[in-house]
Amino acid sequence: MLRYIRWSAYTLIVVILVAWAAIWRYPNLLGGTVQTAISGVAGLAVPAGVSVGGPFALTDTNGHAVTDASYRGRWMLVYFGYTFCPDVCPTELQAVAAALDKLGPDAAKIAPLFITVDPERDTVAALADYVKLFDERLIGLTGTPDQISAAARAYRVYYAKATPKDSSSYLMDHSSFLYLMGPDGTFRALFRQGTSPQDLADGIRARMAAS
Repeated sequence: MLRYIRWSAYTLIVVILVAWAAIWRYPNLLGGTVQTAISGVAGLAVPAGVSVGGPFALTDTNGHAVTDASYRGRWMLVYFGYTFCPDVCPTELQAVAAALDKLGPDAAKIAPLFITVDPERDTVAALADYVKLFDERLIGLTGTPDQISAAARAYRVYYAKATPKDSSSYLMDHSSFLYLMGPDGTFRALFRQGTSPQDLADGIRARMAAS
């Protein structure tokens, strides 16, 4: 039974990723056209009519209640992960930190958000210590399980506790994308896992210039 549940979770991840890929490759599947992408720079668009992002109510590493509206006027670069992540999350956060360095003064226009998918272990204090390992500018956000679930749904993020579920050393399965939201809170671009810091910086700068 345990093996079945594990494979079911993995299968769901694959289905979600294949569905995203199909939507980007064949936008007419949804009867719409792809939102304008910027030629020559990194960053994926999504089909017209597909919403990405939305309201959230979470807690930052200072213990303050924040919402998506708290970051209006700044670009949000959003990533969902968790502090016990063994490899993917650290790699992506290192890329974000390096991209911020490459952006120079433009980095001040960005709120780089790291939203946990593991609120059970990722307390305010744990997140505060974790994000500082990568960059002082990173903003860690946690919340109740319901708050995290609502934020993940808004950004179409998959996550689930992997086996062993009854251990404090469990891992989390989760999708891995960086979401760029404009100063008005609207979706602007999606960056795949593994996007280089230079490509990430170029993609962000291009969206800033186009807005």
